[in-house]
Amino acid sequence: MSLAAKLPYDHAFAGGFSGIGSQPLPADADALDYLSRVKAADGAGVEVGVAAAVDAFFADAKELGVFSSLKACCILAGARTLAGALVPVVGDAPTNLPVANGFTSGDYTRGGATPGLKGDGTSYLDSGRANNDDPQNDKHISVYSTETSGSGVTIGTPALEVGRSALFRSTGLSQLAFRVNADSAGFGGSNTSTGLMGASRNQASNFTARASQSDIIFSAASEAPSSSALLIYLEEPGSAFACDDRIAFYSIGTSLSLEDLDTAVTNLINRLKFALLVGENPSGLDPDTIDYIVRGYEAGGTLE
Repeated sequence: MSLAAKLPYDHAFAGGFSGIGSQPLPADADALDYLSRVKAADGAGVEVGVAAAVDAFFADAKELGVFSSLKACCILAGARTLAGALVPVVGDAPTNLPVANGFTSGDYTRGGATPGLKGDGTSYLDSGRANNDDPQNDKHISVYSTETSGSGVTIGTPALEVGRSALFRSTGLSQLAFRVNADSAGFGGSNTSTGLMGASRNQASNFTARASQSDIIFSAASEAPSSSALLIYLEEPGSAFACDDRIAFYSIGTSLSLEDLDTAVTNLINRLKFALLVGENPSGLDPDTIDYIVRGYEAGGTLE
């Protein structure tokens, strides 16, 4: 393993050592701002490899045209601590609830085969963004789960509200359910699928949903969005439909290409896995190569 890849990204020798070689450091201004805020929460900068994964995500999201649509967003992986993971990419920081017994450090895994924050059936995050903060016909919601038991609401507003937005796993139908500012839900895919699950609306008559790297279009007229806060892992306090997914990313904002968001986020999670499983800098490596190596490590292999 490379020592340089495991140094804090802002270490004096993070870019390499004289006569030994060099490695690229994060360069995107927004990524550097985010990494600085994570450092303040963590108490130390993340490793160069982790910082490189974050930097590549910012670059990918901008190049693919989805970054400007992110209005509330967290990378719930990679940071050294839970406090660092709750630092927002953009928008307000989420509130960890209930105050007395919300998520703790034991619920958070920064790397490995299934990084993310594990739902426990009672804890949830208030995203800080209301369902009506984005226009009625210009809206998206998404989560990226690395582990699931196949039930519960991953993101949503109260079930009985008109103009509800939600992503949830239906145990009765063994499918996923999607809503974006709508009174009716669209169902599809498998309720046990992991990866990116999202929904995006850019018109009044229908919306697009995505899961298992596939898009589905649902006919569902838009309704004036409710004013309730969008919650992660739950639709409303006291609900029986709490989610125990391990979630590594979520986003809320205006409409976007879910396929492009999926590409950017999947590459981010794989690069974070690579940096923390392999201990190397993912910069310059092809995403398919990173995916192949990560799957090898997850199966118990190592690089020689």
